[in-house]
Order: sequence, then structure tokens, then C-alpha cells
Amino acid sequence: MKGAFRIGSYRNIGVYIHWTFLLLLLWVGGNSFFDGSPLNAIAEEIGFLLMVFLCVLLHEFGHALSAARYGIPTKDITLLPIGGLARLEKIPEKPWHELVVAIAGPAVNVGIIIILAVVMYFGKGLPLGMDISSMDSNSFLVNLLLVNISLVVFNMIPAFPMDGGRILRSLLAMKLTKVKATKIAVRIGQVISIGFVVLGWLYSPMLILIGIFIFFGAKAELKYTVEAEQRAQMLFVNYELLNAEKENREN
Repeated sequence: MKGAFRIGSYRNIGVYIHWTFLLLLLWVGGNSFFDGSPLNAIAEEIGFLLMVFLCVLLHEFGHALSAARYGIPTKDITLLPIGGLARLEKIPEKPWHELVVAIAGPAVNVGIIIILAVVMYFGKGLPLGMDISSMDSNSFLVNLLLVNISLVVFNMIPAFPMDGGRILRSLLAMKLTKVKATKIAVRIGQVISIGFVVLGWLYSPMLILIGIFIFFGAKAELKYTVEAEQRAQMLFVNYELLNAEKENREN
């Protein structure tokens, strides 16, 4: 992706950060600084943001590593201010495979939630631990747990091409053709994206960006799916023609 720089790799999957992510860090740190927050509070806010994006990165690796089980490599993973993006070499052909790959990301966040809950419950007296029965809204771990819950809920919204939308398409594709299943998932996703834009005007500009991303991402995914299906049909027709020509020559 243009405007992104590499920060590392795992299992030959390059990890990149888009330059706009740095603007997000500056914005968070700058707001706290001009509000008069002490340096340790500013460092804690930036540290919390980095931990959130670590959870997002692990989410994307959930997709990437589950796709690798089906022989589908991942080109790279890029962190953006609105989340992460794992670029697979191709979309899983079988609906069941796509279902597993789509669920794998939110499943990672569920795992993080369980780990955080266990640490908070048994970590009384530890620097990072607290009693989960006395939920302190300013606790680092409690906020991180709540963010991961939000990530699971948000990603399961059936707005294609988000995880929930891909799960919806994979389930539809078990009964319908992939193109038809994609068209249905895309239309549902675009309706939801319009809802995000409307809510964004009322509450948060970030929702507008997410709505735009979903709308045009769904449109691009539909185009890709239709073109891939057309290429597959052309290859099949050419294969049949070659076989027919071969049989005519033998006869």
C-alpha cells in the first residue's frame, strides 16, 4: 500500500504502518498535552493506543494464519487509523474456508478478552491486575478489555467486506452461487454503510470514513468477484473447446 512503511514481519508476512497512523498518535498526544495532562498521563494514553493496535494486528494475523492453512498466502498487513488490513493473495474458493478465515479475526479478540479477564480476576495486588468485581473505568486493562469487546461486536456487523459481511457471504454461498451471494452481501453492506455515514454526521467523523470505506470496498469486492467468475467460465469454455478439437483430430 502506498504511503506505508515496513516495521517487521512474521512468517514471511510483512507488517506495515500507514503514515496517517502517526498523525493519529500526534493527535492523541497533542490533545492531552494542550489539555494540560502530565507527561506520564500522555505516555499512558499513547501506550494504550499502541496496545489497541497490537490487538488489531493480532486480529489480522488471525485471518492471515487461518488462510495459510488452506494454502492462501498473505501479501502483507497494514495498520491504518481506522483499523488493520490483511491482503490475502486470493479469496478462499470454498464457502467453508472463507467462513473459517472470516471468523478467525474476531476469535483472536475473544481469546484476548478471556486472557484479560483471567489476569484481572487473579491479578489482585499485581501492577497490571485488578479485581474484576470492582470495575474501575480508568483501569488500563479494563479499557483494553472493553475495546476488544467492541472490536468483536463491530467486526461482526454484517456489512461486507467486514468480517461479519464475509461470514454472511460464506453462509449464503453454501446455498447460492458466489456471485449472487456476493451481490446480496454487498447490498446489505452498502445500506449499513449509509447508516454509518448518517451517524457520522451526528456523532463522529470517524464513522463517516468507515461508512465510505465499507461502501466502496464492497463495490470493489463485487467487481473482483464477478471478473474472477467470468475468467473461470472462459477458462472452462476454452478447456472444453480444446478437448472437442482434440477429439475431432483423433477421429
